[in-house]
Amino acid sequence: MQHVYIRVRFRMPPIAMAAVVCLAGTAFAGQDYVTRFDAFGGYAFLDSPRIGLFENGFATQIGFRANTLISAGFDYSITSGDATLTPNLLTNTLQQQLGAQLLALATEGVIPPGYSLEMPVHSRTQTFAAGPQLSFRHFRQLTLFLRPIFFGGIHEVATLKPRDQIAAGVAMQLAPSGHLSDNTWFLGAGGGFDLLLSRHLAVRTQTDVVWDHLFSNVLANGRWTVRFSIGPAFNFGPNIKK
Repeated sequence: MQHVYIRVRFRMPPIAMAAVVCLAGTAFAGQDYVTRFDAFGGYAFLDSPRIGLFENGFATQIGFRANTLISAGFDYSITSGDATLTPNLLTNTLQQQLGAQLLALATEGVIPPGYSLEMPVHSRTQTFAAGPQLSFRHFRQLTLFLRPIFFGGIHEVATLKPRDQIAAGVAMQLAPSGHLSDNTWFLGAGGGFDLLLSRHLAVRTQTDVVWDHLFSNVLANGRWTVRFSIGPAFNFGPNIKK
């Protein structure tokens, strides 16, 4: 068997080659203008899949750059959304209490056959966090950043919205006022990138992951929560790259 080899030579025109070199140089040249401060505000969502809670809202941040690599900042978010609590999410003590009550009601014929207890809730969540950030400025139009760890607090108010009389009776036991509120601490990490439109304006996209255990007297387990946010970021103050 004979093998035929075909060699194809491609010669890039000098102008095109020069353009590619210039673009590559621009992309990897790094940033020669880095301001001392930055601020961000934009759309945010919190997703807590363990309890089926998805919340939409707003996030804002402000940061101080010690140098071009290391900065520190504070952020705040407020979101709201809906979820449905079911007995399997509750503590063992509450599950046993509810099980005994529902069994008694079923024996009396109060609960219809096939009844399943579900408790819709509307949640309003606020987060407060602070921590360090590492920024990588090897690209002229793009800043990559990492938040290796941050510490914060979370405040949540859950309003119970029972759909039937059985659920209404359970809601009265859990929250006579109609809502539950709780505060707790959390640890998290995250990162993202800034697409630089000019020296003072960028579009920021970021994702954070935190662990918390809100309502530990009601919910059996803690939960992972993902926060995503996107919006404009503003850079201001003196140039620290000089």
